[in-house]
Amino acid sequence: MADIVIYRTEYCPYCDMAKRLFDEIGVTYEQIDVTNDAEARAELLERTGGKRTVPQIFINGQSVGGFTDVQALKRTGELDKMLAVES
Repeated sequence: MADIVIYRTEYCPYCDMAKRLFDEIGVTYEQIDVTNDAEARAELLERTGGKRTVPQIFINGQSVGGFTDVQALKRTGELDKMLAVES
């Protein structure tokens, strides 16, 4: 199963939509809430090369962007391929 990490905040509707998308397809994911966590926010900035927006989603260590990016991957079938890869 793929390793999925979602960097999120408490007040982000796109974060909630990303979680719902993964819940609907039945895959598990780790959530890292950066709302009030300076250390987690710094980790996010380092992993993304300075991107501050959330959600930031990683699949098997690869940044795939935010909710709309993952939604586009799902539409094209690429998300299924990424999730099928053993981590």
